[in-house]
Amino acid sequence: MGEAMISGVADLHVHGAPSLIERHGLDHEVLGAHGAVGVDFAVLKAHEGSTAERAALAADRPGAAGVEVVGGIVLNSPVGGANPDAVEVAARLGGRVVWMPTVSAPAHIASASSPELSVHRTLAFRQVDVLDEAGALLPDWHDVIDVVAAHDLVLASGHLTCSQALVLFRAAKAAGVTRMLLNHPRMPFLQWDDDAAPEFADLGVVLELGILPDILTTDGPPSTTLGEVYPHDMLAFGGDLGHAHYPTMQQALPGWLADLERSVGESDAELIMTTVGRRLVQR
Repeated sequence: MGEAMISGVADLHVHGAPSLIERHGLDHEVLGAHGAVGVDFAVLKAHEGSTAERAALAADRPGAAGVEVVGGIVLNSPVGGANPDAVEVAARLGGRVVWMPTVSAPAHIASASSPELSVHRTLAFRQVDVLDEAGALLPDWHDVIDVVAAHDLVLASGHLTCSQALVLFRAAKAAGVTRMLLNHPRMPFLQWDDDAAPEFADLGVVLELGILPDILTTDGPPSTTLGEVYPHDMLAFGGDLGHAHYPTMQQALPGWLADLERSVGESDAELIMTTVGRRLVQR
């Protein structure tokens, strides 16, 4: 087991098994390993659907002792895409985060063969559209947003592009959603635009900084540099680790955290790692 480099870490993006992608271990095993190096709050994510139930089970396993864990639901094709009933059930079972399509997102499918998405090579779902041909949010997604607002959940962009996420978050803000998260913005296939940063900040959108996305992003700046264009108190940590063929948190955190500290300073790095994500997700 590892030794904590930084205590009280909130990780908004943790993957475990069971999964259609090979993971380092079962949910509670991955969470336990995270906890050994300083994570005490974690959000379980699964491209296959809901982790609300899994989070409740993992929290009761001895291996995950000391880690507060919550789940949510990813709106890929296996749960029906824009399915407000699925979101309602996940919320009632304690889920806190609703991710827009990831593997089902048009941008993901269009870039599925790119090296940065190599971790998903064994996973393919039917496409779930979010915008119409005119670039407006499809009507069914407004029903999803209404449930998110009613339960005060976090709405996360999944694998929507930067411009698509802006459309989503404008609609969400108008509908009363106050908790919004832009996932791995620096990954090239999601087409981050620095010029969009002021509007995301005005909308109250938190940006997720992640270890695995930075490992996979070899053609462009890492997420640790987002502090150059975005308020540091609106940056949160979401490691996105758990894939069996990539580093564990114990292996990857030291170098990545050092990069973050060089970018934003030690004090703000601690804020990003421990406070912003916890504030975003917890009631």
